[in-house]
Amino acid sequence: MTTITRKPVNPTAHLTAADIEALGAALDAIRQDVLDTRGESDARYIRKVVDVQRKLELGSRAVLLFSVFPPAWIVGTAGLSVAKILENMEIGHNVMHGQWDWMRDPKIHSTTWEWDNASTSESWKHSHNQVHHTYTNIVGKDNDLGYGIMRVDEDQRWAPMHLGQPLWSFINACFFEYGIAAYDLQLGKNLKIPKEKRSEEFKRGVKSTLKKIRKQATKDYVVHPALSIPTGSFLPTLAANFTANLVRNLWTNSVILCGHFPEGVETFERAAIPEKETRGEWYLRQMLGSANISGSKAMHLMTGNLSHQIEHHLFPDLPSNRYAEVAPKVKALFEQYGLNYHEAPLPKQVASAWHKIFRLSLPNGWLAATNAKNLPQQLGVLHKLTTGGPKVRRAHDAAQRRAERQQREAAKAA
Repeated sequence: MTTITRKPVNPTAHLTAADIEALGAALDAIRQDVLDTRGESDARYIRKVVDVQRKLELGSRAVLLFSVFPPAWIVGTAGLSVAKILENMEIGHNVMHGQWDWMRDPKIHSTTWEWDNASTSESWKHSHNQVHHTYTNIVGKDNDLGYGIMRVDEDQRWAPMHLGQPLWSFINACFFEYGIAAYDLQLGKNLKIPKEKRSEEFKRGVKSTLKKIRKQATKDYVVHPALSIPTGSFLPTLAANFTANLVRNLWTNSVILCGHFPEGVETFERAAIPEKETRGEWYLRQMLGSANISGSKAMHLMTGNLSHQIEHHLFPDLPSNRYAEVAPKVKALFEQYGLNYHEAPLPKQVASAWHKIFRLSLPNGWLAATNAKNLPQQLGVLHKLTTGGPKVRRAHDAAQRRAERQQREAAKAA
């Protein structure tokens, strides 16, 4: 297995096949220990979170009935934003992973849960649980890595259209639930297919998703604002629902970016993944392809415990409230095997992820080579690459690869 982030040194080069399988066995033991000790305290946890979320949403919507008054608007909007985040992150995401199926509670089960989101549960479970968690950070296989709209690695050829990547990434963040719904449907790919040749599965998926969007939009933008008409709060309630959805989308997008996209998180080539990847090799890829957010218990709760993204990707079926418990054991294995446990506070991880979005929107090496003194010259280079056509860009890429090869050779010599 090799990374394609063009580092001078492969971060797994020091590991033997036996090391990787021993690492996998140690992680299996950690997972089994949690499976063996799941019980009533875990069940009480998720039931309490569900209860609190529902009461918070109901209370916030009640307050918004009087949202014509600014204090009520602020309190109601803040409460509804938190309720939507909890429902999506700590409840919906984790329930649909099957983390609570062992309780055999039909009200909190992956086969029955439908969440407050534009995506249907079924389409999300396929694209996320089956595809993303199987092919984590493999460019061209894991579409969660950039959602098909971003350049996510230096090995992907740069084109002038990528200059707009920061803008459409921000727009996607604002309307994240709809972007995810389109991604789950593989909308871009399927719309290129003639209408008469599109699969029945895709047609059913579009129908179900549109039905879900209508239901969500009716609830947030028709029913609840209409209930506020008697108090003259129709427009404030409408604005509050829009704001709560916007806050939820921006927060969710930020958490997801922090989990897989900061600088230093590895991406992988398809060709570098063995045809029959062992359990240990799969574990190793999850370890290198994920990043954590450090913070308080409140932070972990509001991220759906995806602040423990490394642990989640190692053990996606374990109850989310147990990730904090296993994190020190996982971190100890990183240290034992000489691997980088990528963890940082939320602001730092968000900044790092957006730095990468901007960096990869530009030709390879352009941002690193640019400073205040040579900015006019570098802008000229960028203009040339943007307008010069594929031949000019290929020549630039070849020069960049030569420089990187020389850097690797120098690092080996040292």
